[in-house]
Amino acid sequence: MTPAPAERYWNPYVAGVALGLVLTGTYLVMGFGLGGSGAANRVAIGAAHLVAPAATEANAYFGQFVGPGKHVLDDWLVFEVLGMFLGGALSAYAAGRMRWELGAASLIGAGPRVAAALGGGVLMGVAARIARGCTSGQALTGGSVLSVGSWVFMVAVFAGGYLVAPLVRRQWR
Repeated sequence: MTPAPAERYWNPYVAGVALGLVLTGTYLVMGFGLGGSGAANRVAIGAAHLVAPAATEANAYFGQFVGPGKHVLDDWLVFEVLGMFLGGALSAYAAGRMRWELGAASLIGAGPRVAAALGGGVLMGVAARIARGCTSGQALTGGSVLSVGSWVFMVAVFAGGYLVAPLVRRQWR
């Protein structure tokens, strides 16, 4: 197996400073930090409203976001996530890394792998709503305002990553 060619990435320190400046800018301009689960939540509620408008408007939780005088896109986080997607696509294209691929297909095959990824993504989205925030919201926004819960969460994420890494290391080679 031949090694993959070296790919161009940002310097992590430059990227970290840029991300910190973006976070500071969102606080100054919008009054809120960064996060993505709120946008996914609103888009999912909007899709449910297209299918069953009466049921979503009657629901106590969904009714906060849809109904007379309300629109699911009335949240800047939807546009933040759209901007992240477009910015990531532009960055990948500019660096010559834009391609459609599944990556290493592992032992289970492509179809089950895609199904597992989609199922895991849905599960993580539901968990982010239950936890009242996603990893980026907890780490960036909560960490930047010195929220103890966010710092405990991030320590747990890194500890879990270090504990699980030896179990999956052979799949990275």
